[in-house]
Amino acid sequence: MTVSSHIVTTVVDDKTKIGNSTIDRTVQLRTHSLYAPFIDQDLQNRWWDFGADSYVNTNKHVRLTQQKPSQMGWLWSRLPLTATNFVIEVEFKVSGDGGHLFGDGMAIWLTRDRAQPGPVFGSKDEFEGLAVFLDTYANTRHGYSFPRISSMLGDGKTSYNFGNDGDGQDIGACSANFRQTNVATKVKITYVKDGFLDVKIQFRAWDEWTDCFRQEKVNLINAPFLGFSAMTGDVSDNHDIVSVTTYSAVLSPAGAQRDKPGTTFFSRAPDGKGTWFGFFIKLALFAGVCAGGYYGYEEYKRRNRYTGGGNFGGPMMGGGGGYGGYGGGGMYDKRY
Repeated sequence: MTVSSHIVTTVVDDKTKIGNSTIDRTVQLRTHSLYAPFIDQDLQNRWWDFGADSYVNTNKHVRLTQQKPSQMGWLWSRLPLTATNFVIEVEFKVSGDGGHLFGDGMAIWLTRDRAQPGPVFGSKDEFEGLAVFLDTYANTRHGYSFPRISSMLGDGKTSYNFGNDGDGQDIGACSANFRQTNVATKVKITYVKDGFLDVKIQFRAWDEWTDCFRQEKVNLINAPFLGFSAMTGDVSDNHDIVSVTTYSAVLSPAGAQRDKPGTTFFSRAPDGKGTWFGFFIKLALFAGVCAGGYYGYEEYKRRNRYTGGGNFGGPMMGGGGGYGGYGGGGMYDKRY
């Protein structure tokens, strides 16, 4: 089944539905985000390590492997990811000159161990945690096409089935031609503890996120390390990490009240609760304002009768009319 059979959706403002809650907002985690130039003046990064055949092009990417046979490279966070709920958005690029034969692919890791090279797309086998594979080479015939995105939950004891490309071990997968596209290719991984694991990919058009898979009731290990690795064999490709943006996801109840534009002074609350008390309070305040205005007007008329009709700061022509207004007759009755 190809990704074209899935519904194409765009995530807006992180309002992702989770049962009776939503992801209300996200907070970026600097410790697990990565952008150009990737390294500091000492040719290191405070939060990330890279090694094996990987190297950094400070203007473009971290290249995990070049388009050469038998290469392997990795990139790992130095600190574990402690957020309970998170969103990871990875911009990557898989490219090369091979028109028909290319591979093998790369992987995104959320695992107990870090920076341990091995045969599974450049990292260790029998891993504990989550792996998302971006597989570009089919080792056997399948009823679906490659390139393909699949995921596996490792228990620390089970080996990845290389010969069958992990078929039957995945918790979700889709086919998507993310290799050599005309737009930036991105993967977005959203995880909510006791909620779901959701994977989307951008490869067709800018800001168009295509659903790959969504798995309910997935629980990952606590505080995994975030990593990336890639491997080439007899066939090869360039495997690049362009940027990584990681967010901690903040949940809120779906029925939480929010301020809405256009709310009037006497508008009712969305759920209809507690509105009458507020209405009477507002009504009492309005009555008080009216009473104060009426009293002020009556006082103004009373004083006006005794002062002979002068205006505040206005002129009084001639000499009659009692005291006149403030600043009134004294100015205009003066004779030279």
